[in-house]
Amino acid sequence: MSSYNIALNFEDGVTRFVECKAGEKVLDAAFRAKINLPMDCSDGVCGTCKCHAESGTYDLGDDYIEDALTDDEKESGLVLTCQMVPQSDCVIAVPASSTSCKTEHSKFGATVTSIEQHKDAAVVLELDVDGPAPVFLAGQYVNIDVPGSGQHRSYSFSSTPGASKISFLIKKIPGGVMSTWLESAQPGNKVELTGPMGIFYLRAVERPLLLLAGGTGLAPFLSMLEVLVRANSQQKVHLIYGVTRDLDLVLVEAIQAYTEKLPNFTFSTVVADAESSHPRKGWVTQHMPADCLNDGDVDVYLCGPPPMVDAVRKYFDDNGVKPNSFHYEKFTPNVVPKTHEHPKV
Repeated sequence: MSSYNIALNFEDGVTRFVECKAGEKVLDAAFRAKINLPMDCSDGVCGTCKCHAESGTYDLGDDYIEDALTDDEKESGLVLTCQMVPQSDCVIAVPASSTSCKTEHSKFGATVTSIEQHKDAAVVLELDVDGPAPVFLAGQYVNIDVPGSGQHRSYSFSSTPGASKISFLIKKIPGGVMSTWLESAQPGNKVELTGPMGIFYLRAVERPLLLLAGGTGLAPFLSMLEVLVRANSQQKVHLIYGVTRDLDLVLVEAIQAYTEKLPNFTFSTVVADAESSHPRKGWVTQHMPADCLNDGDVDVYLCGPPPMVDAVRKYFDDNGVKPNSFHYEKFTPNVVPKTHEHPKV
């Protein structure tokens, strides 16, 4: 008998995965996992359990009344979890906080396996998870407790969902809590992680993608690209990777490898430093080919520091660019990422 992984994304950024057995309704699967999704009647009458299915296939049956879920709502992806029977893995946005649903972040331990230095720009941290491989959506992040500090830092997975070996691309910050610990950390050291979290993740790929990475904001896109490879995606995907200095261009070989793995993948790199000899200098907005915007029929994902996010948003506004959807994540050192979604209106 088949079962499916159902990702429940709560309003406060917490994601919990539940196993839904064949023929089982999502509300029942969540209750079995001790997650109290919003509900009242559980009979398809009140509409209290209404959520938004962001991806996956499912059956809603015909045992609910239209007052609970109209045809227009159904067409827009709204579902009643008391009636929804998944037929594949699904992602569901829950219009409630995790605490109100009596659930919380998942915690897990891991062991350092390697720490790869990339000059003074970044570190690739690889960990072996001590228990079952973590399930997450490509693009999401975790909080990593920095040993001995009593503090944590937030980093996006650069590895593939479901793998027992996980990795992170971490910006070097002189005097930073994580950077300081990494200077002396060794394979075999233990760390604790909390997550996954965040609403910045790869949605169903139904049109061309434009991926915009700023510095170590490249991390979630490495995870997304691997997911696209595994799905044998044929959509056009263009990645623009912008950095401040030449030394900040890390893992370019890893990106290059995807031009062989993905049939319609292209990428370019941009360096802001005016003294650089790089062929493309300036900002990513100055090197954004019109064809990668596909007259608006494109989904845009952006992960970078706030000035980059603001510059891209301004560029789109000033030039009348209205992508089908625009998902972006701002990050600053020592601050939990802020994620946003701007669908076309």
